[in-house]
Amino acid sequence: MLLPRTNIEKKLNLLRAKNADLSTWRQQVQNIFNAEKQHEDQIHKNLDTLTKETSNTFDFDQLETSRIYHIDQIKKICIDYRLRFLDSKYFKGKLPNEAIFAIKDLEKKHETELRGFKIIAPSKLFKLENADDPLLFAPMGNDYFYLVHKWGNDLHPLRKMMMWFFKSFENLLILTFLVSLLLTFMVPNGMFSKTSDTSTFIMIFFFMFKSVAAVVLFYGFALGKNFNTAIWNSKYFNA
Repeated sequence: MLLPRTNIEKKLNLLRAKNADLSTWRQQVQNIFNAEKQHEDQIHKNLDTLTKETSNTFDFDQLETSRIYHIDQIKKICIDYRLRFLDSKYFKGKLPNEAIFAIKDLEKKHETELRGFKIIAPSKLFKLENADDPLLFAPMGNDYFYLVHKWGNDLHPLRKMMMWFFKSFENLLILTFLVSLLLTFMVPNGMFSKTSDTSTFIMIFFFMFKSVAAVVLFYGFALGKNFNTAIWNSKYFNA
């Protein structure tokens, strides 16, 4: 005599019948989905709302120390890589579902509702008011922030070096000097003078320096650009 094969669907149905009233099962499931949907809607609302919230109530036993950062550390990274650290309301990119799930998971673990979210990202990813690698933070208080989620691609490996020239006026002056020097070396011999001596080289260099400086100043003022130290936490496009 052969034993009948086991039908897993029937086993599931029997188990469900033992643990729940079938007449109310659909409503119970619907209530769970409605509660999750309301939770996600509230998270989206908190992400899109400006708040003066400077701290959240965390259970420190549940925190990962590697995810805690001080404002000074965040500021230095933003200045080095020309990034902004702003309220999530200004973020115009789409937050991935993983970020929402990370917030929900944190809120359940710490039995709290997180507010005052901040994001580190390049300026182009923010909706800035007129005056490639986002990180979502929640404030902990005392200038400490907790990394909730990171998504997207990593920054270009040379971004820090490229943005070094825009950290301050002195750094920009060095860039202007180097570009002017390069352009001076590119001038063909005898173009401005029959002789190629030091005085001629210096004269051409000063001409190039003034030209490059004029372009840099025009570009800076016309497009409202500013140095990394001034824009890292500014919500204004021309801050």
